[in-house]
Amino acid sequence: MAQHAPTHVASSQKALMLEMKSLQEEPVEGFRITLVDEADLYNWEVAIFGPPNTHYEGGYFKARLKFPIDYPYSPPAFRFLTKMWHPNIYENGDVCISILHPPIDDPQSGELPSERWNPTQNVRTILLSVISLLNEPNTFSPANVDASVMYRKWRDSKGKDREYAEIIRKQVLATKAEAERDGVKVPTTLAEYCVRTRAPPADEGSDLFYDDYYDDEDLEDEDDDCCYDEDDSGNEES
Repeated sequence: MAQHAPTHVASSQKALMLEMKSLQEEPVEGFRITLVDEADLYNWEVAIFGPPNTHYEGGYFKARLKFPIDYPYSPPAFRFLTKMWHPNIYENGDVCISILHPPIDDPQSGELPSERWNPTQNVRTILLSVISLLNEPNTFSPANVDASVMYRKWRDSKGKDREYAEIIRKQVLATKAEAERDGVKVPTTLAEYCVRTRAPPADEGSDLFYDDYYDDEDLEDEDDDCCYDEDDSGNEES
C-alpha cells in the first residue's frame, strides 16, 4: 500500500487545486471557501450564509471540509464549527448525509450505494446538498433525535409549534457577532444571496497554486443561475 501513497497524494492535490480554482472563479452562491492553512490543501474552511425565506436566513455558519489522501475516491468529512440544531447534524457538528458516506452496500442504513459518495461528486455538489439538508431534513435516520422530533412537531403543526424555529432563530442571532468580527456582510435578501461571494485571493508569493496544474479544458462551465430557487430548495430527501 505504501508505494501507492505518493500517487494518491499527487492525484488528490491536483483534484483539489482544480476544484479550488474553479470555486474561486465561479463561486457557489451562499458560500465562501478558503484554506485553513495555505500550505495544506486538505483542510478547507467553509462559510455558509443562511438562505433567505428559511429558518436560517441571515445566519453565518462556519464549517470545515477535511479531505482524505485518496480524494475523490473517498469522501471528505464535513463538520460545522458553529453550533447547529438540526436532525442530521451530530452534537459535535459532523453532518450525516448520504453523499458523504462511502459507497458500500449497507442494508442497515437504508441507503442505496447510488445515493452515497462516488468520484464524480465534488465540493459543489456537497455544498448544495448541505443547503438542501438544512432546508429539508431527513428524519428517517436522524443524527440528533431530539431535533428530529422537534422538527416533525413544527412541520406537522404547520408552524404553530414554534420550539424548533425559535432555537434556530437564536442560533442565527448568535452568529451575527462572529460575522461582524470577520468583517462579513451576511446577505438577507434573495438578490444579495445570489451574488457570488469570492474568497480573498491567495498571496502572490504563495507557491500553493501552480498554473501547470490547471487545464481549462478540464473545468466545465457552471450554470450562471442562482443556486437557490424553487428547483434547488432542498426537496430531495438525503
